[in-house]
Amino acid sequence: MLIKKSEFCISAPTVLKCPNDTKPEYAFIGRSNVGKSSLINMLCNHKGLAKTSSKPGKTLLINHFIINNEWYLVDLPGYGYAKSSKTMRNKLEQMITQYILQRKQLINLFVLIDIRHEQQKIDREFIDWLGESKVPFSIIFTKADKLTAGKAKQNVAQWMNALKDSWEELPPYFVSSAETKEGREEILNYIDVINASLSETIG
Repeated sequence: MLIKKSEFCISAPTVLKCPNDTKPEYAFIGRSNVGKSSLINMLCNHKGLAKTSSKPGKTLLINHFIINNEWYLVDLPGYGYAKSSKTMRNKLEQMITQYILQRKQLINLFVLIDIRHEQQKIDREFIDWLGESKVPFSIIFTKADKLTAGKAKQNVAQWMNALKDSWEELPPYFVSSAETKEGREEILNYIDVINASLSETIG
């Protein structure tokens, strides 16, 4: 997929304020500081599209970006940021849950995982909840440039193997780096294939 145009569209405080549109949406979510904004900017080849910050917990709204005037890339708030207040955490959790479960335009949720760490309880619980809720999702392992290729491969294998204790079929996954653009083509092609199959269904 060639991204010719990517533009910020709207920041919504609730799912009800999201665009009144039928275009497919692909949302990105992960724990705070997983490199979400950098990944989005890398995918769109647009350095300042999503605001990056060294401070975790920066995204507090549902951010829509329109891509090629054909589909939306959605930047969701991160989950599990311990330093935010309990009230704020609950509010964000409710916002994320409502978007994921109620937004009919959501075609796929990309869950971002830092490739350097072993499986964290919070990520595992979130992924299990997606499975139970029958939400279509894929995993993107970020920051692959921080490890050797061998170590990255080993970490991914361990992470995915750990899911086998309760997952019969493992979700699709991608390995990425915002620095080297690793995974860019694979992720965009994945979206492209889904969009093409949606057009056929509608057509």
